[in-house]
Amino acid sequence: MRIVVTRPADQSGPLASRLRELGHVVVVCPLVRIEPLGDEPVELEGYDWVVVTSMNGAAELLRRRRGPLPRVAAIGPGTAAALRERGVEPDLMPAVSTQEGLVAELPRPVGRVLLAAAEGARRLVVNELGADFQPLYRTVQLRPERLPDGDLVVLASPSAAHALAELGAQIPAVSIGPQTTEAARRRRIHVVAEAETHDLDGLVAAVARAAGG
Repeated sequence: MRIVVTRPADQSGPLASRLRELGHVVVVCPLVRIEPLGDEPVELEGYDWVVVTSMNGAAELLRRRRGPLPRVAAIGPGTAAALRERGVEPDLMPAVSTQEGLVAELPRPVGRVLLAAAEGARRLVVNELGADFQPLYRTVQLRPERLPDGDLVVLASPSAAHALAELGAQIPAVSIGPQTTEAARRRRIHVVAEAETHDLDGLVAAVARAAGG
C-alpha cells in the first residue's frame, strides 16, 4: 500500500520508518511546519500545574522554561513520551487524551495553572480552570504543488487536515485523534481509521487496521 505521511519534515522519519517496516511504500509530503514563537524565558514560578498538549509544546516548554517545574500534566502518550525523553516524568496523563479528560482528572483544588500550547490552541483548560495561556509555537500550513498519489494519507493534526482539504485531494485518511478527525470530517475528508492512542504506536496500528492487517 502507498501511504502519504504529512508530518513536518523533521518529524516524519520515525513514522515513515515504522510504516516501511510493515511493507508499505511511504511518500513524505509535509503539509505543516512548526515555528517557535521566540526564545524568551517561560517563567514558571508560582504555578501549581503546567499543562502540555503536544510533543512540540513539550520541547518548547523545556527549552525556554525558567524556574523549577511545577507538577506537569501531559495530554496524550506522545506528549508524555516527549517529556520523558527530556528527563521529565509527567505527574498526570489523563485516560482520555483531551482537555476535557484532563479537566475531569486534575485533583481539586487545582491552584494556579499554566496551559503551554500552540498559538490558537483550544482553551478549554483556560475557560474551565481559569488557567493562564502561554503560546509557544505556531503551526503553519504548507501547500505543495500537488499531493503525491497514495492509497492512504496520515493526518497528525487538525492543521494538516485543513491543508489537505485545500489541495482538494480525494484520498482516505488515518487520523491521530478525535480533534484531527473532527477537523477532517468538517472538510469532507473521509477518515477510515483513528488512532486509539494518540502517538506513534497508535498511528501505526491505525494504518495497519485501515490497510486490512
